Amino acid sequence: MGYRHLSIDEREVILKMCAQQASMQQIGDRLGRSKGTISRELSRNVSSTHDYKPHLAQRYYEKRRQASKAPYRLEGDAWLRGHMQKKLKQYWSCEQISGRLSKDYDMDISPVTIYSWIYRNRAEGGEFYKFLRQSHRRRRKRRGGEDRRGQMPERRMIDQRPKVVNERRRIGDWEGDTVEGSKGSGFIATHVERKTRYTVAVKVADKSADTVTKATIAAMKNLPPEKVRTMTFDNGKEFAGFKELERGLDMRSYFARPYHSWERGTNENTNGLLRQFFPKGMDFGTIIQLDVDIALELLNNRPRKCLNYRTPTEVFWCKPMRCASD
Repeated sequence: MGYRHLSIDEREVILKMCAQQASMQQIGDRLGRSKGTISRELSRNVSSTHDYKPHLAQRYYEKRRQASKAPYRLEGDAWLRGHMQKKLKQYWSCEQISGRLSKDYDMDISPVTIYSWIYRNRAEGGEFYKFLRQSHRRRRKRRGGEDRRGQMPERRMIDQRPKVVNERRRIGDWEGDTVEGSKGSGFIATHVERKTRYTVAVKVADKSADTVTKATIAAMKNLPPEKVRTMTFDNGKEFAGFKELERGLDMRSYFARPYHSWERGTNENTNGLLRQFFPKGMDFGTIIQLDVDIALELLNNRPRKCLNYRTPTEVFWCKPMRCASD
C-alpha cells in the first residue's frame, strides 16, 4: 500500500495524545504510523507560538501540497500543445508522440501526460479522444485445426523461407494479405515490409487471384528491385497467382501454414491499424484509392517504437543518411 497523508481526524488524535504526554511511538502505534511520521508532523506543522493545532496543521499541509503541483505543462506551452494536437489528428499514439518529441526536440513528455490531457479535454467537451486507436473485438476461435481450404500446387511453405527473413536485418521481405469491407463491397490488398513496416495497399473490386495479382504488381513494380526480395502470404485463393507475382516483381513467394496468422504478424498488426480508417462492416464501395493513399500516408509517416521512433518512410527510403548503418 502506498503512503497516505495524515488526515484531519488523525491530527486531532495527535493533539489529544500529546496532551496526555504520550510518546511519539505510542501515538504512531495508535494511528498505525511510524514514529518518524509523528515527529515530522509535530516539527513542521506548529504555529508561530510553537503550539500544535490540528486545523492549522491541515492548512499548512494543503498549502504545501498545492505549491508542489506544477501547472500542467501542456496547458502552459502553446507550441507543445499545438504540436501534440496536430499529431493526434494524424492518428499518432501518445507513445509515438512522446518518443518523437524526445528524438526530435529532446523534450521529455511522458505518454501518461498526453493521455491525461486528452481525458481532461474530453471532460471539457473536446474530441481529441476520437483520434486514439480503438480496441477490437476478440476473434472467435475456429473449431478444429485442419486446413479446410484447397491447396495451391508448387507453393513454397514458410519453412523453406531463408532464415535471414526471420531476422529482419535487411529491407525487402514483405507480407501480404487482404482487408475485407462489407459483403460484396470490395477489398484492400495490403503488403507490409517486415523490417521497416512500410506499407503498400491497393483497393480491389474483388478477391479473385487475377484481380489481386495485377493490382499488386501495379502497386509495387516501381519500388527499387533490391527492396522486393520475398513475400509471405496466407493461404487465401486470392494469392493463387503467386507465380505471376514472382515473375512480375522478380521475387520469391512463401506461404504461412494454414491458420497460423502469427507467422505473418507484421501484416496482421498493420491490417489492424488500417481498420482505424476502414472499420469492419464498412462499405468499401464508398471509398476510392485516394482514401487508401491518405491512410497510408498517415501510417507510413507515423513513428514506431520498434524503429527507435523513426517512421517507416524514413527507414525504407533511407532518410536520413544515418540509415546506412541500420
